[in-house]
Amino acid sequence: MKMEVLANDESAARAAAGMIAAEARAAVAERGRFVMAVSGGRTPWIMLRALSGEEVPWESVHVVQVDERVAPVGDADRNLTHLRETLLEHTPIRPQRVHAMPVESADLEVAVKQYASTLAEIAGSPPVLDLVHLGLGPDGHTASLVPADPVLAITEADVALTGVYQGRRRMTLTYPVINRARHILWLVTGSEKQSMLARLLDGDLSIPAGRVSREQAIVIADRAAAGSLTTSHWTETPRGPTSRSI
Repeated sequence: MKMEVLANDESAARAAAGMIAAEARAAVAERGRFVMAVSGGRTPWIMLRALSGEEVPWESVHVVQVDERVAPVGDADRNLTHLRETLLEHTPIRPQRVHAMPVESADLEVAVKQYASTLAEIAGSPPVLDLVHLGLGPDGHTASLVPADPVLAITEADVALTGVYQGRRRMTLTYPVINRARHILWLVTGSEKQSMLARLLDGDLSIPAGRVSREQAIVIADRAAAGSLTTSHWTETPRGPTSRSI
């Protein structure tokens, strides 16, 4: 696992956007397409808005969701609402290339299987995503893989439903499909993430985030999130961003 530390959340988001764009160009050149999974959150929306200014082969890009709240279309709680505002309205990506989790379905169990089929159609069977973007919660959750939820034990499905978390059920990608990804990008900002970021970097399996594969992962953090870490985790460089293998 590698980590880069930027001055603040906006510079971290822009660095993440630059990395995604580079991976998209490389994937399209090598395999003819780029499939990325994105999470929600304030800093990720900055990242996606910044991505609109990068050189990206949008005609060959597919975007899928890491997780989504069970809520009506257009609800402010929906990640899709913000995904449309930050990406669809500012890039030439075709709307049908943004694959929304079908959380409005009357039968969510069927909807889970439908989304798993969508992943297989665009990323192979079993699906191998080119890049999965993840966030880190103050409780150690990532995606909607939250502490004590039965979804953490799922090993035979790529998409699942959670119990109620912060007032809503969620649809989420599971460890199998996340860990098969070619690249995993963690974007971690804010001082409230300090202790969990240290545990993530230390490979703490007692938090949900700690069970995500480390081999193909990079963490982009701001100094607020990295503040409690020692130089055994990262070191300053004169160029601005800091980088160290963990």
